[in-house]
Amino acid sequence: MKSLALFDLDRTLLTADSDVLWCEFLIDKGHLSDDFRERFEDMAQRYDAGTVVPEDYCDFYAQTIAGHEVAALQSLREQFFREWVRPRIPADARDLLQRCRDAGDTIVLTTATNRVVSELTARDLGVDHYLCTELEVMAGRYTGRTAGVLNMRSGKVERLRSWLDGAGAPARLLREATFYTDSINDLALLSVVRRPVVVDPDPRLESRALRMGWSVLRLNREIASVKEAAPAPTVNSEPMPLPSTAPALDLPRTLERRRRPRRYSLSAGRG
Repeated sequence: MKSLALFDLDRTLLTADSDVLWCEFLIDKGHLSDDFRERFEDMAQRYDAGTVVPEDYCDFYAQTIAGHEVAALQSLREQFFREWVRPRIPADARDLLQRCRDAGDTIVLTTATNRVVSELTARDLGVDHYLCTELEVMAGRYTGRTAGVLNMRSGKVERLRSWLDGAGAPARLLREATFYTDSINDLALLSVVRRPVVVDPDPRLESRALRMGWSVLRLNREIASVKEAAPAPTVNSEPMPLPSTAPALDLPRTLERRRRPRRYSLSAGRG
């Protein structure tokens, strides 16, 4: 690999927060009670503010599937991706990924969202490598606990360094990388790479970006209509070829913060 293009997922490549969508989905399907809504909305607000402890954040969402069999959860995951996630991946995000491929970059998706919630999205986006928060499994069931280093804040930097070392790649690739994110929680990684790019940032992160001379990217986040849902890629196979155009879908109610359609433009640096 000659260069790295690193991407956050939620509200960067996806016009929503995967963990929020997952909780809304489980409530909609009757797997969580409606009074759980207040709890996950509070967690989401603390994440946006950058005040939540990574262990509390990752454990909270891991507990939503505690006791579920890995195999039995598969069809639910596919339905979640097909109906709730894929329609919220904007064309601009796919175009940006393609620009990086055309430039010869190795694309790495690095997200705090756990594997159950984000794996099918990573496959659909066709990224080269995927780092996420891992979940503990015992006797074929999710325990409701995380495993290993959490892929959040400084953990993203640690996991990337470990991945590069395991791949026999030089550490300088991280220092020379481009990183795209919307989140104040990614300041550690933004401060390490050569080309930080903040994507549709909130006012606080945008102010920080302007002070630091970081690039600011705006994506058009209008969601395309679809007539029928596309199939979800399966977990235990290569990514399935999927239609390049998103289907029209009546989107379920969600807590989608900072969803403002914007023109796609890169104020500085390479896309």
